[in-house]
Amino acid sequence: MSTAGFGDTSSYGSPVGGPPPAATAPVGSGLLGKRRNPFAVWIGLPIITLGIYGLVWIYKTNKELSRYDSRIKVSPALSVLAFFPGFILFYIPPLVAIWRISTRTRDAQRAAVVPESNPVLAFVLWLFDFGTGPLYLQYEINKIWDRYPGAVEGQEVPLYA
Repeated sequence: MSTAGFGDTSSYGSPVGGPPPAATAPVGSGLLGKRRNPFAVWIGLPIITLGIYGLVWIYKTNKELSRYDSRIKVSPALSVLAFFPGFILFYIPPLVAIWRISTRTRDAQRAAVVPESNPVLAFVLWLFDFGTGPLYLQYEINKIWDRYPGAVEGQEVPLYA
């Protein structure tokens, strides 16, 4: 099966959970991001790297979401700066960055036609539950990438909404 403008899509089969609704036609395309272990993102790698990986994760995740759906406008470097040194100068920039990455995740899920995450829950988990926001968000982001079985990181995939 080949969809015009999307290259050969037969290599990654039907999306997990079945194809999108019959009335849903592809509205664009984007590049698939990297599937990561949510527990490694949340606690493993940040401990090993003394917190540096958390900033790397924020950068990479924002970049992947914007490459996946061009309607998601973000400067990954600015998102990282909101966390560090943003938290030193004011406490507001990290809060805004947390909210925005949560809503970007939801928007990307909408484009993949997978159940959407709750940005409020991600925000609350990030702030009040031992920083489990990255754990929740990575789990939710993996749902997007899992929507295209057989596709590899960087491969062009169709967007549906």
